[in-house]
Amino acid sequence: MSGRARLTLCSAAATLMAASALLPLVQQTSWILLAAVLLAVQCAVGAATRRVPLARPLTVLAQALVTLALLTLVFAREQALAGLVPGPQAFQHFADLLRAGTDDVGRYAIPAPLSDGIRLMMVGGVLLIGLAVDTLAVTYRNAAPAGLPLLALYSVAAGLSDGGTDWLWFLVAGGGYLMLLLAEGRERLSQWGRVFGGASPTPGRQSGPAAPVRTGRRIGAAALGVALAVPLLPLPAIDGGLLDGAGTGVGQGIGGGGTISAVNPLVSLRDSLNVDEDRTVLTLRTNSGDLSDLYLRIVSLDDFDGTTWQPSKRDVVAVPDDLPNPPGLGADIRRTEITTRVSAADWYAQDWLPMPYPPSGVRVSGRWRYEPVGMTVVGDHRQTTRGRTYEVKSLQVQPTAQQLASAPGARGALRGEYTRVPDTLPAVVSQTARRITEGSSNDYERAVKLQDWFAVTGGFAYDTEVKVGTGKDAIARFLRDKQGFCVHFSFAMAAMARTLDIPARVAVGFAPGSPQSDGSVAVSLKDAHAWPELYFEGVGWTRFEPTPTRGTTPPYTLPDTSGSAVPDLPQASRSAGAAPSAEPSASTSCTSDDERLQGCLGALPPDQADQGGGGPPWYQIAGWTGLGLGALVVLLLPMLWRLRRRSVRLASAQHTGTAAASRSGPGPRSAGVGQPTTDDGPAVLPDVPSQEATEAAVAHVLAVWRELTDTAWDYGIPPDDALTPRRAAARIVRLGELDDAVAGSVHRLAGAVEQVLFAPQPQAAPGLAEEVHKLRLGLRARAGRRTRLRAVVAPRSAIRAVWDLSERWTAVKATWSVRLTALTHRIRPGRGATDAQPDG
Repeated sequence: MSGRARLTLCSAAATLMAASALLPLVQQTSWILLAAVLLAVQCAVGAATRRVPLARPLTVLAQALVTLALLTLVFAREQALAGLVPGPQAFQHFADLLRAGTDDVGRYAIPAPLSDGIRLMMVGGVLLIGLAVDTLAVTYRNAAPAGLPLLALYSVAAGLSDGGTDWLWFLVAGGGYLMLLLAEGRERLSQWGRVFGGASPTPGRQSGPAAPVRTGRRIGAAALGVALAVPLLPLPAIDGGLLDGAGTGVGQGIGGGGTISAVNPLVSLRDSLNVDEDRTVLTLRTNSGDLSDLYLRIVSLDDFDGTTWQPSKRDVVAVPDDLPNPPGLGADIRRTEITTRVSAADWYAQDWLPMPYPPSGVRVSGRWRYEPVGMTVVGDHRQTTRGRTYEVKSLQVQPTAQQLASAPGARGALRGEYTRVPDTLPAVVSQTARRITEGSSNDYERAVKLQDWFAVTGGFAYDTEVKVGTGKDAIARFLRDKQGFCVHFSFAMAAMARTLDIPARVAVGFAPGSPQSDGSVAVSLKDAHAWPELYFEGVGWTRFEPTPTRGTTPPYTLPDTSGSAVPDLPQASRSAGAAPSAEPSASTSCTSDDERLQGCLGALPPDQADQGGGGPPWYQIAGWTGLGLGALVVLLLPMLWRLRRRSVRLASAQHTGTAAASRSGPGPRSAGVGQPTTDDGPAVLPDVPSQEATEAAVAHVLAVWRELTDTAWDYGIPPDDALTPRRAAARIVRLGELDDAVAGSVHRLAGAVEQVLFAPQPQAAPGLAEEVHKLRLGLRARAGRRTRLRAVVAPRSAIRAVWDLSERWTAVKATWSVRLTALTHRIRPGRGATDAQPDG
């Protein structure tokens, strides 16, 4: 097997080995067999096109087209022309499958069933990664960067799996990458000839490339061993999952410090829920007499970059026995300590511990850490809530409207951190906030006006069909369209509060659940929620509820309330078996059934065009895009043809020069004009070159000479075929105003042309390709910007492509004319002889 074929096989094997990390994500494993077959066809096409050979971009294009045809054959056969050629209907079918696969990813827990959408995503993803690896490692012969797509494939699998066998899949993927590197190294070494690895262990037997390859295998195996062993050591700077390795790290058990990263707070919840049915997430038992304020807070989002909200990177410590008082809570604020016992479902794997806020104590088994700023508890070393039962003591803070209205301004450091907004935030956000709160005398009145504007007077509608969007204009679009769900309202109100210098953040968790007949409270999927928290000195972080028809309005924001009255209990959520209603739900939560729990994660709604409202259909956009790309390719054809022709000419010259040097032997003869020389004197040439070598030398030297004249033509010096090589070289030097060094290169190449044309024994001189390179640099240095640009984009010598086509067409016509004449003579053999006889 050749080195290139071995490298192709290793690239496909490395892709499949990295793709094996996806196996635990789905219930069936048949998809990887299909991916292996299609990947083999893809690699075979690449091997065939490289053997032709085609230009590298054409090789990649051919593989991409074959990959598309294979996916069409497997997934969209009925919608395609002849089952292979995709059209608008096939692309629409692909889009539908990808959309369904995306929904299935959020719908099912791991391992998920192998639906058609997930199957397309996995097989298509493996083929795309395989194409990238084959392109980098084989087509462009650089295997090191091919590790990036392999790493991306493994990272997707590692990020979604539960981590139980991550080390095994890392070992398999790393072994595939190592195999690819060794195959490339061996293929490169083989180009220099046979590799000697020292004395052969067997007498009379030649040693091959065993030593370098064996050394590489040992180094790679050692590297994989270190990569697997080091994370197992109790080093403070190494961790995984939701815990970052910055700072001092998160150690085993108690003690130590560590940090918690700014990651998506509901990744585990989103990946675990089946949103097709309303399932119970948590079951509570509490001694609280007021369930309306029993929000279960998971984490707070306090870092706002103008696009989305996310948790800041915070230090974490061991969970203390008694949690400190919440920041800003004064002694004169009424509070009641309650105890809540929480039982999580055995399928609910959340990394943060849902708790009422503010907690004053928590008793939970397992490995957990405490983040003091947000007063949250987070799992350490992949600890989750799956099947966990824990007890939380918390405070039900009951401030009055008067206490909030008279609260002084926040402290400087806290105020600076939680009122920060980016410069990219559209001005309409702050302008709207000031307009709504105009005439208010304190921060409390401004906060209540913002809440009431969103929930009651602003004309906003609760709509779960609005998609989650991103971008710096997301909040402005939401304020314009006035449609959204919990995440839109909470994010927008918190951002507007910050523009009014009110410290604000967003809390993510669950709204109050539904009381059950046995005295417990069931928190279901539909109770996933997000709400803003505003800071008031002396009271602390205070909940507000801007989302209409969801959650419960805090009693301290209602008119004529002292905070002592007990508000109504929240309405019960729909049971898991209840049929969904077509009307907006009146439950006390942000429905996750329609939002697929991403409603409490993302940023804000996109433009109507992003939702497919009024824009052109996707296939029309794809058609115009393809037409534009086709026009661009047509415009760039002269440049591509010229680059390809230069590469072929100079590559053949280098090969011929190397071969000439390798054939040299004893018995040198004196060098003539244009004969190749070396630093030590005339080059040593063979005494009697073969006829084949002579013809090859002539052809290759003339090809390099043609490249030199075409290069000069591209820079404005047209060729003159009537001149001898020596006169033509002098003309190029004169018109190009070349210096002595470049002129010497041109004259040396002209001498080589005369040598192969007129010498008794023509030989190709080495280094001719370098002379052409020197000429191109010299002409480029003398030319203006416009001339340099035209020489690359629209080279004048590209007209030879038209001439070549014309000559080939003429040759084809002549060939067919001869064949037709011969066929005519066979059909009527006597006609030619009869016609040739004279009359009489």
